[in-house]
Amino acid sequence: MQLPHPRGALGAHLTTLLRTDPRTAATIDDAPTADNPDDAALSLWMLHELHYRGFDDVSDRWEWHPATLTTRARLEAALEARLRVEIADAAIPRTDDLVDDLQTIIESDDGRSLARHVQQHASREETEALLRQRSIYHLKEADPTSWVVPRLPARPKAALLEVQFDEYGNGDPARLHHVLFEQGLSAAGLDAAYGAYVDEALPEVLDQNNVLSMFGLHRRLRGAALGHLAAFEATSSVPSRQLAQGLRRLDFPEAMASYYDEHVAADAVHEQLALRDICQTLVAAEPALADDVRFGVWACLTLENRTATALLEEWAA
Repeated sequence: MQLPHPRGALGAHLTTLLRTDPRTAATIDDAPTADNPDDAALSLWMLHELHYRGFDDVSDRWEWHPATLTTRARLEAALEARLRVEIADAAIPRTDDLVDDLQTIIESDDGRSLARHVQQHASREETEALLRQRSIYHLKEADPTSWVVPRLPARPKAALLEVQFDEYGNGDPARLHHVLFEQGLSAAGLDAAYGAYVDEALPEVLDQNNVLSMFGLHRRLRGAALGHLAAFEATSSVPSRQLAQGLRRLDFPEAMASYYDEHVAADAVHEQLALRDICQTLVAAEPALADDVRFGVWACLTLENRTATALLEEWAA
């Protein structure tokens, strides 16, 4: 994957910087402020990507360079602060029953549904656009959550690894969920290369991915990472069924629809694992993380709703 096209002053600065030799670069952060939300979102995505598969035109030495870490920290702080301010105004239950609180947050979510739109109304062009946007996440799938594994006590760690083992194909390279998505994209005539569509990714989609990476990369946010996982698993089974039905309605290849079939049963099981065996046992061991678990659930649902709204309004226009 090559560096994406910048969307503002900060992105332009970073793409120039990252193509230089990090061994001769200054260690201070002299990056400009982002011009706009698109610039901030893409720039942070680029900096997070240094911790995943990187870029063909960027030295791996940039991953831990002080200049990139300082810029990344500045962007993450702004993103987290924005979300913390927003959740302060939300009606978040805080009782002694954490699982009940999380289920209440999830069940009270009334955001617009991209899956239902694909199931009933979407054109093939709209559905292909959705798959391109989703590829930013689905081609790495469970990777951001794997950062959390070594940061957990024994019981939630064991339960998380049970979920992750399934996400990674139960040991079969051909069954990794991101590989199944690649196969579906290829069968549908879309580009299955990692990061192929980042240049058209909406800022809402980039923010979804940035939050997931931020939660995973920071030990202090391990509660939020697992809350995010719980919300994702709890709200994935029914939409996956709807997406599979919509893809078949539109005569997409079976490989694309079967990717979502895989998630219908798996995520129904993962929901209870994530809520009870991961989040509940984590908070039993570390009670101070309860509010961050709630924060992760709320953030997952809120950012998904923003992506759905952005895409549905774009299509309606």
